[in-house]
Amino acid sequence: MLTSTRERRRPFAAAALLLGAVISLTACGEQRGMDSAAGIPNPPPPSSSPGSSGASPHVEPGAGDGAPHYNENNAGRLPGEMSADSAEDARKEADRIRPVLRRLWKEKKWDVKSVRAALLEFGYEEVRTGAGGKRLGGTLDVRGMEPRFETDHYVTPEGARVGLWVHDDACVTAFVQKTNFEVRTNGPYLESGCFEPPFAH
Repeated sequence: MLTSTRERRRPFAAAALLLGAVISLTACGEQRGMDSAAGIPNPPPPSSSPGSSGASPHVEPGAGDGAPHYNENNAGRLPGEMSADSAEDARKEADRIRPVLRRLWKEKKWDVKSVRAALLEFGYEEVRTGAGGKRLGGTLDVRGMEPRFETDHYVTPEGARVGLWVHDDACVTAFVQKTNFEVRTNGPYLESGCFEPPFAH
């Protein structure tokens, strides 16, 4: 029994169609040019590697990790801008606070009550807040340390954090704990005032 040429071509056509689909799916979004003379795909362009030069066109200026939209996505974690005069005033207050925190650290007094009492002697007034945490007055906010994740659970270390409003656009932020102390200046954070907001998980 003779089979027609058309029937003999069907399995080859089906196999060619299947092969084309497999090749398309394995490309995984790679775009490759074709060498029209030879009818074969051109090799892919060299991929970027950490050692390669040339920045991504999507890097946002001033972005912390270079990711697109970094500043937009992390607006709540970035301190506000300070005017030059406010930054200078904040630096002066930081210089007043630093020796006190150094003394407390050497005396092993890093609890909230001791730190607050020592700083109130400078004439600062404690922050007063209203509904929703809105600041109603005062400049000094002393709190316990933020909990942090260690191994398989959260631990709240001993110590105190200090947030001092110098101006509406300037803060002194500090901490004192068993291992060390630090005093720095920054603009306020969008939702958490002088204190850097905790990382969300």
